[in-house]
Amino acid sequence: MTKKWNLLLVLVLTLSMVLSACGGGNKNAESSNAPSTSASASNAGTESASESASADTGNQNENGVIKATDMSLLPANAAARKDTIVVGMTAPQGIFNPLFSSTSYDTFVNEIIFDQFITVKGDGSYENSLADSVDVTNNNKTYTYHLKPGLKYTDGTPITVKDYYFTLKVYLDPTYDGQSDLTLANVVGTKEYKEGKATEISGVKIIDDNTIEINVSDYDAMTPVYLGTVPFLSEAYYGKGFKKGNLDSIKALNTKPMGSGPYVLSNYKAGQEVDLVANENYFKGAPKIKNVIYRATTEGTNLSLLQSGETDMDNITVTPDNIDELKAMGFMDLNILPNNGYGYIGMNMKLKKFQDQKVRQALVYGLNRKDIVESIYGTYANVINIPESKVSWAYTDENINTYDFDIEKAKQLLDEAGWKVGSDGIREKDGEKFTIHFSATADNPVVEALLPIMTENYKELGIEVKAETLDFNAIMDKTDKGDYEMYFAAWGLTPDPDNTVYITNGAQNRFGYSNATVDKLMAEGRKELDVEKRKEIYKQMYQEMNKDVPAIFMYQRTNMYGINGRVSGFDLTPYKDFHLSLYQAELQQ
Repeated sequence: MTKKWNLLLVLVLTLSMVLSACGGGNKNAESSNAPSTSASASNAGTESASESASADTGNQNENGVIKATDMSLLPANAAARKDTIVVGMTAPQGIFNPLFSSTSYDTFVNEIIFDQFITVKGDGSYENSLADSVDVTNNNKTYTYHLKPGLKYTDGTPITVKDYYFTLKVYLDPTYDGQSDLTLANVVGTKEYKEGKATEISGVKIIDDNTIEINVSDYDAMTPVYLGTVPFLSEAYYGKGFKKGNLDSIKALNTKPMGSGPYVLSNYKAGQEVDLVANENYFKGAPKIKNVIYRATTEGTNLSLLQSGETDMDNITVTPDNIDELKAMGFMDLNILPNNGYGYIGMNMKLKKFQDQKVRQALVYGLNRKDIVESIYGTYANVINIPESKVSWAYTDENINTYDFDIEKAKQLLDEAGWKVGSDGIREKDGEKFTIHFSATADNPVVEALLPIMTENYKELGIEVKAETLDFNAIMDKTDKGDYEMYFAAWGLTPDPDNTVYITNGAQNRFGYSNATVDKLMAEGRKELDVEKRKEIYKQMYQEMNKDVPAIFMYQRTNMYGINGRVSGFDLTPYKDFHLSLYQAELQQ
């Protein structure tokens, strides 16, 4: 039997991931501003994401778009920009290659430079992008992708499926150290290629320049997404000097990306801005805004830069005060919607003190998360107890321990774990004092609320907190190297609960966490194709994680973009961030 996929791909089959797929679609985002880059499960027969979100946030909050009220207040410098939009955000790391980037801010650059066979829609389903159509045969084990004819990279060279195959080989290179795991796609010949027993991937067959056939040894709910979201890297550009077993020549181009997307990188100033210019030959049509500037902003500067007209849009922490301030500007649209992501405190479980489940549970019981979250977001966020957003079809609160603040319970668990209070009031065990070195991001409202309460709560438990203040990218570098004890950040999630963040030796597992039950259930969930059965599997998995505490889960919040009223055309949802519709945006003159 042959299945022809035109436009909508695997809606019921996958309910799948966006971003880098390959088992690692989640993206790190700085604290309060975790971007949403995912999809809903409205096709799964469950409640829609908007229904779920309204049930959580309540009717007292404003949601949706609040339009500008007085465009006569538009600053002159903003009005003078006729062909340029300035987007404020946390500074990217500068890894402008989708195979190696790990933060949302690099993704905002990468996903308007590079393209792939399929792309996410606002409702979380998928549609073809570079693909003209996809055939699925051989009982879901053969995938034939047909490339749209006449496509070109921004340097004018033709796009062919040979570039896709080249990218596959980079992903499966034995030295690949990015955060994706394409081995999960089960492409025939993967093991032999990675182990050096073969020079080619036997399961891949190039039919002609526009057609490629991929055979898998086994398939699951994620297979079409793993395969369909592989970005196209030009072999002519990225393959120069490439040799299997050494990816240095490819990484050397991280600040000189070249793709086929709607924009081209024209200039990059690390820590300051990223400048991009429209690809006039973009196959979906030339972007309506010629120039895009991503300007580095912070929580301390983003509102003032919008007010002065130096930026046109930014992701602003949603609080009643910030909403009032944006409204008062008069010329700003507010786009308020549930964020598909969550804030968390990560612990390095390679350290002995964090390896005891009772200790991890105590650290949750002993932290007044409710007061922290309410002090920042008011009613625009909720404390969560599993690593899943409430907009997801996989979210559950059934038999989930809420870990309500309970200092005495926390003390009891620490006592049971053998951490006894010393003469100086600090707990110790086997000669080690219980001290936590906390890596905190500067100019961050969550950290500013979190640290005083954490320090006080944990002091009462007999734990000393020592904080160091770094910028977001420095903290990400430390976590990549495992050079940390505890830190705060957020995950921007994907539509599907499948990921490698909490899987033993997972590509995105920054914590050193390992739980055989979680591994087993995650694998079962990926393998199951029936959505209702998948929900039951993930419910069991989240119940296990809730008990085992792989991280201190903090909140899911509401997301808010302040967008200059002269900008229109964005398609923003909890599952599709601004950059994916940037080429459609317009500046009203």
